[in-house]
Amino acid sequence: MAVEVSVIATSSLGDRSYLASDGRVGVVVDPQRDVDRVLYLAGVKGVRISHVVETHVHNDYVSGGLELARVTGARYLVAAADEVGFDRVPVSDGDQVAVSDSVRLRVIGTPGHTFHHLSYVLDEASDGGWQPAGVFTGGSLLFGTTGRTDLLGGRHAHELAHHQHASARRLADLLPDGAQVWPTHGFGSFCSASQADAPDSTIGREKAKNPVLRLAADQFVTETLADLDAYPAYYAHVGVANTAGPTPVDLTPVTRADAAQLRERIAAGQWVVDLRHRKAYTASHLAGTVSLGLDGPMSTWLGWLIDWGTPITLLADTPEQVADAQRELVRIGIDRPAAHATGEVEGWAAEPGQLRELPMADFPALAAARAGNTPTGLPTPDVVLDVRMTNEWKTGHIDGAVHIPLPDLPKRLADVPAGTVWVHCSSGYRATAAASLLANADRHAVVINDKFDQAQAAGLAMADQA
Repeated sequence: MAVEVSVIATSSLGDRSYLASDGRVGVVVDPQRDVDRVLYLAGVKGVRISHVVETHVHNDYVSGGLELARVTGARYLVAAADEVGFDRVPVSDGDQVAVSDSVRLRVIGTPGHTFHHLSYVLDEASDGGWQPAGVFTGGSLLFGTTGRTDLLGGRHAHELAHHQHASARRLADLLPDGAQVWPTHGFGSFCSASQADAPDSTIGREKAKNPVLRLAADQFVTETLADLDAYPAYYAHVGVANTAGPTPVDLTPVTRADAAQLRERIAAGQWVVDLRHRKAYTASHLAGTVSLGLDGPMSTWLGWLIDWGTPITLLADTPEQVADAQRELVRIGIDRPAAHATGEVEGWAAEPGQLRELPMADFPALAAARAGNTPTGLPTPDVVLDVRMTNEWKTGHIDGAVHIPLPDLPKRLADVPAGTVWVHCSSGYRATAAASLLANADRHAVVINDKFDQAQAAGLAMADQA
């Protein structure tokens, strides 16, 4: 049987893990912490997991590699140069690992995303010997881009960018054009310098499309470092956890909180997070809560916004949604929420006065309000607040808007000018989170629930640069 590579996508974090097998034994590459997904897939395919491999010490998610190797008895391959607090099979550039009679791995040193980053060429046996089916590239060569090189600190970014360029070139020279490229990052992860430009790719396609293979080293370094934006603050904690050795996951239900306890948690300054869709949140929510719906990258923004270690309580329509959120949170190292509550929003309030609404508008309404024709039922905007990231702002923004990226807002609430704030992002998700933070600081806010690419067509004047 030809080797089969299955993708295990974690879209909320923008990453992919892989299960490669010959139908009997399999290799798992860069698994997320909730390894039950991997075990289920292997069971469905009737595959015994013999090897688990890491391309690098991850920053954007807690690895499930150590636990997966423990429960399956698989060999756990980690870069020999990485100093870690657990037993593993140390591998280095040039090593070959026999998976079965028909599948092997070749270890290729590809520093850049980290100093000790590895890629793994997947070879399958043929009549003419071994043929490369593809390469697991982790945070090295991605689809149309590369992994970012500044996660170990700005002082290393320039050196690592040069390494990244050389590593990508090495892979392109080593492998045939038809070899598949299987990266871990690039699908929304902040570990990627930019986002993937295709759903799949080959070495030949990357030669034609990827700047790292089209630009000279100095030009690539200059351009890739110039385009890097901020990355989540929780990455610092994730890297430490992965180096030490992550503990097993506990996804059992957490304590239920009643209305009085929710009020106490909010009064104590804990985070009470509403996981419902933003339209439900704006219609009615518990005062003092923060909107981070499960329909978006909840864990990324929550992990970025909170002070690490702050107790978190989850609110949702159903227990299943709370369970989904728990799964998302353990992936970034938030192991056990303090409590949860489900059901109707009225049941979360100890008294009727605790329920609030947030006005919701769109860009045509903002354009009308700026022209002096504020739609009925909406307050006149004194401030337009843009909470997108800096690179988004630089590509174009509403003339006269104030810019504070969402991750900065909790510590910069005092920088928001006085008056009623109409807040927007690129879709409405981050705007609702920001509006909830503003409302909790006793500010009057309106959520612009609209796509930013409609702003100019709505009649709003745009500016191109900060």
